[in-house]
Amino acid sequence: MLKKIDAVERPEGGKDEDEGTPVSVKIRERILAARKRFHANDNIAEFIEPGDLEALLDEVEVKMKTVLESLVIDIENDHNTDNTARRVAKMYVNEVFRGRYVPPPSLTEFPNAEHLNELMIVGPITVRSACSHHFCPIIGKLWIGVMPNEHTNVIGLSKYARLAEWTMGRPQIQEEAVVQLADLIQEKTQPDGLALVMEAEHFCMQWRGVKEMDSKMINSVMRGVFLKDASLRREFLSLLPRKG
Repeated sequence: MLKKIDAVERPEGGKDEDEGTPVSVKIRERILAARKRFHANDNIAEFIEPGDLEALLDEVEVKMKTVLESLVIDIENDHNTDNTARRVAKMYVNEVFRGRYVPPPSLTEFPNAEHLNELMIVGPITVRSACSHHFCPIIGKLWIGVMPNEHTNVIGLSKYARLAEWTMGRPQIQEEAVVQLADLIQEKTQPDGLALVMEAEHFCMQWRGVKEMDSKMINSVMRGVFLKDASLRREFLSLLPRKG
């Protein structure tokens, strides 16, 4: 007589249980397990696994529908908003907050073979971000000054724009964003001096609140010789286009 073989039981907490867990929860658990931060302006690409962004897009769409419904918008019968939740999800995950979810752009670095040590300025670079307080746009211009040395890594001019786009592509406040970008460029190029100036319009002040349309925010970060040498700092600032 043949003995009946029982099916192997799945342990609790196995794959079936995991399939019902929202992808945002899985990502958050990985970050917490690594004891890392996941603030609005942090990059969390190292915790994103293949297929996660597609699943996150679907999850944001579902939750965005509930936001629209809570705003008493008839998404079933209003032809203008019947696909708005999907569009908003794609905008956040794939576009305006993409800098949170993808690794930094790859850079081709070259040695400073000619031992260049003269001031170089890149800009204006158009920057686009969003205020982390209201998720309203921040649109502006950025200038980057670099004082290289013989050990400085030389990167292509377009790469400064790529790094700026990646850093700004998250919910930000301007003061922190410029410091983040300065830290990144400093790490990648190791110059004697680094200077950044950003001028931007904040729609959280223009579109809502005081509704002040003409105000802009300007801030700067000075590192190395730009901080120590007042004449070099003045030279950099004097070469920036006059504000109209």
